[in-house]
Amino acid sequence: MGIIGLQHVLEEVSIDFAGRPDNEVTAELIRRLSEFNYIPENSQKDYAMAFFRELKKFVGQPYERDKIEGLEIKVLGSGCPCCDDLEQDLMALIAEMNLAADIEHVTDPAEIGDYGAIGSPALIINGEVKAVGFMPKRIQLKALLNAAAAKHQSMQIKI
Repeated sequence: MGIIGLQHVLEEVSIDFAGRPDNEVTAELIRRLSEFNYIPENSQKDYAMAFFRELKKFVGQPYERDKIEGLEIKVLGSGCPCCDDLEQDLMALIAEMNLAADIEHVTDPAEIGDYGAIGSPALIINGEVKAVGFMPKRIQLKALLNAAAAKHQSMQIKI
């Protein structure tokens, strides 16, 4: 999310580096994506793992999901302006509220169908459908995020 040229680099590397060792592939992903994006030196290992995971998803190989420390948020929709606006509003609110969260924009119709959402955009927070077919107002999004964060926090304390 927010990585300039990611799709293009995934396409190229999936062809150019097919069958190469993982460490060569991750090094090449970092090298190519660093040309267009600032990747802090002390975070390159984390970025490399994330890029490699995205490459595996891209080529249809199994991949290991990261353990999510905060909220898991999904925006479901084809990538229309309304879906993109919802994603941008969520990112801004998460930063403003200083929440730990993972946001994913799901555009695959089959995956969207798995949630039973008949309309877009749809908003899923921690596996629960929160809105379908409309763009929640910013104040509504903030309330949904606050409630989910409070619920997530209470679940973390019980564990």
